[in-house]
This record gives sequence, C-alpha cells and structure tokens, in this order.
Amino acid sequence: QVQLRESGGGLVQAGGSLRLSCAASGRTFNSDAMGWFRQAPGKERDFVSAINWSGFSTEYGDSVKGRFTISRDNAKNEVYLQMNSLKPEDTAVYYCVARIGTVLHKQSSLYDYWGQGTQVTVSS
Repeated sequence: QVQLRESGGGLVQAGGSLRLSCAASGRTFNSDAMGWFRQAPGKERDFVSAINWSGFSTEYGDSVKGRFTISRDNAKNEVYLQMNSLKPEDTAVYYCVARIGTVLHKQSSLYDYWGQGTQVTVSS
C-alpha cells in the first residue's frame, strides 16, 4: 500500500520559516514527479510546488515563488518544502503528492497519490 506521510507543520509567526517533509512508502518514486498542494478553509486546493525525478526541474505557484523551495532525496524516498518569509495567507493544510510519470503538473487531478496533510498556521 502506497503511503505519503507529511510532517513538519505547525504554528509560526509571520516572517518565520518551516520545513515540511514527506516520506513515501510502499513504492519508490525515484522516477516520478512529486510535489505539494495546499488548501485553506473555504478555498479550493491550490498548487504549491512540484519537482521532477532528478530535482533539476521545479515548478512553483505564483504566490510562493521566491519564498518556498522544493527538494527531494531519492535515496530516502522523500520530498521537502522549505517555506521562508511565511505570511498569514500561507495558512492551510499542506498535502504531499506524487504522480507516476516525469512531467510536472499544476493540476491536482493529475496526481495519483496524496498524503493526509499537515496543518500550517501563520499568525500575524
């Protein structure tokens, strides 16, 4: 059974940083794209970032460009999201995702696997 397990969420003040981790099990994603989405209360699920299998290709949502950095460690089957200069509008549940394939996508329906999510709350 494939599982994506997020960790690292929590409460942080505006301007602070958090690092999210996602550990995959049940399948190796070394050749596949992985990424992050988020969903704030009452809002649709938004694309945050994605990374290709090698880590050399990344995509970011417009609202996080320049503040968030995605990375991965294929030896550990993990993906990370370093979040800096956090804003209250970054408050959301963050979901780790993976898709079978190498192409990065910003559309949530194109991802095959989802984690349970981790809450990130940024206070003003």
